[in-house]
This record gives sequence, C-alpha cells and structure tokens, in this order.
Amino acid sequence: MISEILNEVVNIDTNIFLSINRMHSPFFDYFMSTFSGKWIWVPMYAAIWYVMLRNFHWKVTLFCMIALALVITIADQTGATLIRPYVERLRPANLENPISDAVHIVNGYRGGRYGFPSCHAANTFGLAFFVWFLFRKRWLTVFIMGWALLTCYSRIYLGVHYPGDLLAGAIIGLIAAYLVYRIFMKVSGYKTMKKVPHINAPILIGGLTIVGILIYSTVMVL
Repeated sequence: MISEILNEVVNIDTNIFLSINRMHSPFFDYFMSTFSGKWIWVPMYAAIWYVMLRNFHWKVTLFCMIALALVITIADQTGATLIRPYVERLRPANLENPISDAVHIVNGYRGGRYGFPSCHAANTFGLAFFVWFLFRKRWLTVFIMGWALLTCYSRIYLGVHYPGDLLAGAIIGLIAAYLVYRIFMKVSGYKTMKKVPHINAPILIGGLTIVGILIYSTVMVL
C-alpha cells in the first residue's frame, strides 16, 4: 500500500517535471543557467550584509553572519551528506535515469549523481527564511522569497531536479533557518527593529542583477 502511494507520488513528480522542463527557448537557456549560478548573487549577499552593518551593533552583525553560515552549512550538509546517500534518487538528467533522453539540459550540464533533496533549494530558502525572520519587512520578504522560488524553477528548467527534490530542500532550509534563528535570538539578544534604514538595498542590487541577466541573455540570442 505504502509502496503504491510512493510510486504514484513519484509518477506525479516526474510528470510535473517533464511538463515544466519541456518549456524552453534559447533565451531562457542563457537566463536560467546564469540565474542558477552561485557567484552571480554575491553583490546581493553583500547588500544584505551592508544592511546589517548599517543597523546593528558590530557584535550582532557578527552573530548574524555566523548564524547565516550555520544555516547554509546545516541545510547543505543535511541534504548532501545525511539524506542523498541513503535515498539515492537519480537526477532527471543523469544518464542512468530512464527519462534522461526526454530531459532538456543546458550546456551539457547534468549535475551530480543524486538530487534528493536539492541543496540549491535548501540553501536559498535557508537564506530567504532567515532574512525574513531577521527583518520582517514585507517587500524584502516578497523579493527574497521570489528569488528563492525562481532559483528552484531554474533547477527544473536545467533538468537537474524534480519538484519533489526542491520541496524537500525548501523544507530543510526552513527548519535550519528557524532553529538557528531561535538560537541567534537567545545568544545575541537581538530584537526586531520597526524601522530599518537601507532595507531596500538587497532589492535594488538583486533587481539590477536580474536586469543584467536579462540583458546578457538577450544579447546572446541576437
């Protein structure tokens, strides 16, 4: 009974993946592969750090940076080290996967062997949820959550993750962010601020990064 339910869930997950992955174009090949990169978002991360520096005591900022590092480490290693080796779910694009011939990939990229859960999803949602808990500001929350969601979509587009991989990763990121945030609150004595000057800096820098990716993708297909 349980195995039948699991098989049905896997089939649904696979069908949703294929429905999304088959919607592609040269423009979005460039856009999604660039958007999914890690280093492209360093300016946005720096902008988040800048907001901390401008609003918090240096000790609180230090605790924030340590807390964020812990969130990412816990989220990443929970997926990569604790879960993946035991679940052993092949990535969609892995050549050993029966559906690999039907998967659209970009620049020959197929990712590693296993993909459940998604570390991209765990890391980005870990960051997004921690930022939400820390600042509690509507538009920054909307932007950072949208960024995390689009990052997850890009992983399906690139053929390296099923939706289920991403959902599991997002849940891991949420749990890691919540647990670390609770510890951070007790250790640092931080209290949520009503007014946070320069809070829109990550939105501005992140938005400009997206505009840059759009321009780059447009130029590449001309």
